[in-house]
Amino acid sequence: MTASALTQEEAFARIRLLRSPNIGPVSYHQLLRRFGSAQEALGALPELTARGKRDYRPAPLDKIEREIAATRAAGARYLFHDMADYPPLLAEIEGAPPILTTQGDASLAARPCVAMVGARNASAAAVKLARDFAAALAEQGFTVVSGLARGIDGACHEGAFPATVGVIASGIDIAYPPQHAKLQERIANEGWLVAEQPPGTEPRGSHFPSRNRIIAGLATGTLVVEAAPKSGSLITARLAGEAGREVMAIPGSPLDARSHGCNALIREGAVLVQSPEDIVELLSGFDGTPRTRLRDGGAALHFDEDWELGEGEPADIADLLTTAPVAVDELIRQSGTSAGAVQLALLELELAGRLQRHAGGRVSLGATV
Repeated sequence: MTASALTQEEAFARIRLLRSPNIGPVSYHQLLRRFGSAQEALGALPELTARGKRDYRPAPLDKIEREIAATRAAGARYLFHDMADYPPLLAEIEGAPPILTTQGDASLAARPCVAMVGARNASAAAVKLARDFAAALAEQGFTVVSGLARGIDGACHEGAFPATVGVIASGIDIAYPPQHAKLQERIANEGWLVAEQPPGTEPRGSHFPSRNRIIAGLATGTLVVEAAPKSGSLITARLAGEAGREVMAIPGSPLDARSHGCNALIREGAVLVQSPEDIVELLSGFDGTPRTRLRDGGAALHFDEDWELGEGEPADIADLLTTAPVAVDELIRQSGTSAGAVQLALLELELAGRLQRHAGGRVSLGATV
């Protein structure tokens, strides 16, 4: 079923399916492909969970009704994965968000996009540099994507207006950080504001890596302006590298810890840039083969269309799984069964709350199992 043929009943069912317990982007897409519609998938959930001897209940109807009302009250709209204005680059990544809530001009994501991220406690020089780079890139026809955080993110949005996309870790109606409430409102009015979490959701630590994958997924390349080691900005950069996108970094003084993350990225294979023109040259000619060669980068993230859910018995993979992440294709090889049977087993484990999915097509048992 395409978005052009999407009825109100099916749209409601899609939201309900995604909001149901233990269903994430990967399992959502698998269920939709297997059963053809969210309405059919919801009807099949009790049978899929019966082998786990668990009474599974989808998200309550009244909860979805309240969410839809809150989305409308915020002046936002739902953007489903198969709508014409869903960003094509974002659709390519593994676990692409099936449903987004947005405000503003979605066509900004159809232009060439560059993600810009960096430290919250950035230096004054780096903040000015980020603002100037963003302004220059916007003048060259790029849309600048960032995460509305303090420091570098805010400077990038301000420099690029109106050609900017803000991706937030909260619901579309929650301003975070609070001091960026006016900036967030301006992005919603002049740029494009994007949220994956339902309205009313306060940001939690687990939401930020999910937000970072959207920032990286929207853009042809990600630029890190200033970042300390083990920062969220480096997570975004590595997700971009795993997705087969360019990763760029501005070098900084080794005497400033806020530059150590950028310098480490360059040492590991990110492209060193010193001017907006470097970025324009690099991304304007991007043909899908990045110059970036991060040493610890994984394969490009994707959702394999050949991995259909099996219709028979699930594979017996319980003994192959631990709390250490392992690639799904490795489970298929070691189990000696079909990809469909393994995917069905993983889905059943996920619905039972026993499976965790990780970047790069890897899975593990939940830490409490």
